[in-house]
Amino acid sequence: AACLVVLLAAGAFVFLRPPEAPPPVAVAPPSQPPAPTPVIGTLGKRRTLQEVLAALGVAKDRAIQIVQAMRPHIDFRRLKPQDQLELHHDAAGDPVKLVYRQSPIDVVEATRAGAEWAAARVDVPVDRRVVVVAGTLKDNLFESMERLGERPQLVLDFAEIFAWDFDFAADSQPGDRFRMVVEKVFTNEQFVKYGRILAAEYESEGRVHTGLYFKDKSGGGYYTPAGESLRRAFLKSPLEFTRVSSSFSRGRRHPILGGIRPHLAVDYAAPLGTPIFAVADGTVESAGWSGGGGNTVVLRHRANFKTMYNHLSRFATGIRHGATVRQRQVIGYVGSTGLSSGPHLDYRVIKDGRFVNPLKQSFLPGLPISASSRGEFTEARDALLAQLRGTNTTLAGK
Repeated sequence: AACLVVLLAAGAFVFLRPPEAPPPVAVAPPSQPPAPTPVIGTLGKRRTLQEVLAALGVAKDRAIQIVQAMRPHIDFRRLKPQDQLELHHDAAGDPVKLVYRQSPIDVVEATRAGAEWAAARVDVPVDRRVVVVAGTLKDNLFESMERLGERPQLVLDFAEIFAWDFDFAADSQPGDRFRMVVEKVFTNEQFVKYGRILAAEYESEGRVHTGLYFKDKSGGGYYTPAGESLRRAFLKSPLEFTRVSSSFSRGRRHPILGGIRPHLAVDYAAPLGTPIFAVADGTVESAGWSGGGGNTVVLRHRANFKTMYNHLSRFATGIRHGATVRQRQVIGYVGSTGLSSGPHLDYRVIKDGRFVNPLKQSFLPGLPISASSRGEFTEARDALLAQLRGTNTTLAGK
């Protein structure tokens, strides 16, 4: 380095260094503004996803892109008002990601890459637990299970197993006992939904109804311990969880016309608009006004059976003469049309041209367990029955 020589009075030479340059100062890169907080909300009633996105300020063409990207992963016919949306924007305010949650484990995420949008399902880890739920009927099945901390969906799933064999509206009594082995799905210790009911029992007036789930190469279904299918050609009832307000009778006082008249039907009291199911596969013979019966549907089934549904408030879409219907298809809704004293369903069964008591009919069951699957079924049956009947649980209402 260059030095400066200075002559001092003492005759000595001192070398002085020039002052060092100050160290460079680090310059921070320009800070990026933070991304805006995501907009979180729900789908809401009677709104499409595209309409919600438009309400959030997303341009129409971009909203269409997002919907199209999500279409392979979401059934848009099954959207619910409580479905959650989470819309993310970049610093410039443009949408870059949409998270759509139908449940804690049913999540679809759409993201933007350049001008394109792509979507995929989010893999949420779940924990499946098999538990026993058991109780005693104190009032009705809904309230009895609610006291156990269970949700209405479990009641519907349980009743569905015995829909061909037991009418919970007409036949259940306080003191009946129920028990089931059911899967429950959790994520992060949060209950999400019920899985399959693997085994179920319902005891009423000394008779035990048992359903065991079994699946082989021909499909899955519920069977008795003897291997007989619980599925039958006809359901026991065309309604979910109502009460019988008037039974089949050859002589009943008519509530409107007076006098003693035959009542060749079973009346189910139910709120206005309750869905009515076809009890069996069939064809619509007629759907229209029938005088005192009000709005009426008549279905023709195999084995020379017909069923009649009276006093409907309205018909379901597509229910007209000649239409084909499937078992459990909604054909109409409870009303009070015609000679009716209040909302209810007048349900009738006609066999070989004669009205018969719907509650006393026996219908052929479905196919039993095949011979080739008998050994596997027996093994599964024994394990399920041991689990179903071998666990002590607190009874509802106790």
